[in-house]
Amino acid sequence: METSRKHQSKENEPSKQRRPSSMNRGIREIAEMERRNQDSRSRMDLFSGAVTNFAGSGTAIVIHVIWFAAWILINVHTVPGIAAFDPFPFSFLTMVVSLEAIFLTLFVLISQNRMSQEADRRARLDLEINILAERETTMILRMLNEISGHLKTDGGTRSELEELLEETRIDELAQKLDDALPSQ
Repeated sequence: METSRKHQSKENEPSKQRRPSSMNRGIREIAEMERRNQDSRSRMDLFSGAVTNFAGSGTAIVIHVIWFAAWILINVHTVPGIAAFDPFPFSFLTMVVSLEAIFLTLFVLISQNRMSQEADRRARLDLEINILAERETTMILRMLNEISGHLKTDGGTRSELEELLEETRIDELAQKLDDALPSQ
């Protein structure tokens, strides 16, 4: 009896194989696009990404806290047997931290530029998909309009339908949006 319940529950579970093929195709296409993005990264992009990922981690914070504490404790003569090498006001520490900040800033900028380029590429793709979807929707509305005319059915939304049947002019829409938004 126990095995038959398990068998029945497995039959009722949605299977990964039962997903529509269009969903699987979309997932594969997105994964392929992400792989192409990763494969197109230069060595500097990969290195910058690794540095910024590490610098933004909890491990980096702990390392810096230990490093600064040890540096200060050694250089204020509180650690016996180790001679101070950068007495207060810790000029050498200031220089090292400044250099670290400069290089870290450069690595972050490289990573942000790459992420911005990828985001721009995705935004252009989204726009293209939205334009195609709008054209497809307009075509479907035209077909439904023809079917409704053939069946002699007329809803109360005729004027709105006529407006939606017109092709959307992206340039006009963009201009209206630009005019409506506050200038920078």
